[in-house]
Amino acid sequence: MSDDVLGAGVLPDGHAAVLERLGELRLLPVVVLENAADAVPLGRALAGGGLPVAEVTFRTAAAADAVRALTDARLSGPDGHELLVGAGTVVTPAQVDAAVAAGASFVVSPGLSPAVVERCREHGVLVVPGTATATEVQTALTMGLRTVKFFPAATSGGPAAVRALSAPFPQMRFVPTGGITEGDVAEYLALPAVLAAGGSWMVPASAVAAGDFDEVRRLTEGAVAATRRPRP
Repeated sequence: MSDDVLGAGVLPDGHAAVLERLGELRLLPVVVLENAADAVPLGRALAGGGLPVAEVTFRTAAAADAVRALTDARLSGPDGHELLVGAGTVVTPAQVDAAVAAGASFVVSPGLSPAVVERCREHGVLVVPGTATATEVQTALTMGLRTVKFFPAATSGGPAAVRALSAPFPQMRFVPTGGITEGDVAEYLALPAVLAAGGSWMVPASAVAAGDFDEVRRLTEGAVAATRRPRP
């Protein structure tokens, strides 16, 4: 991956390595876990389906324990790479503290919070904050960031909006998330400005609640296949 994609000279080597891996995987499963005991079976399903990465959202009380369980398990995908575990929906510095303590390799936020960005920097962990407008992307650039989440993607203009934002901000790479499906993910991934796309269709809450991790693996395999489809 090129230096321009990684924002070389801005990010520490460890951060660049995480972004490099996300760029290779192309998809970021957004996981909501009500029970930390489901974390490892879910991680095995993702890794077995060819997608050894998870963004565990801090929407539930089980989030920190789930991140810890996944990092401690040291699961690997078919390519031998260890499961990459991040924390999502992080909206406060205290949640950053909890995510880092649990072993998260990166932090994702739905919005652009200077307090969250600063706390991540204090911990030395990669942060991918959310943006939806040109003003927010420009602010992120002034904060030294070179990769941001584009959220909520589907209702904020979809691929056309990412394409439009990338024109005045060629230094920025985007991780669109929110409302993306297997049917349109290839359109996002076809954009040079898109590093990876986030989604939850391969980890439906109903399957997780039912303990149907075979279904999660099947959906994950389909999601991986969708990243290889030509643009519609």
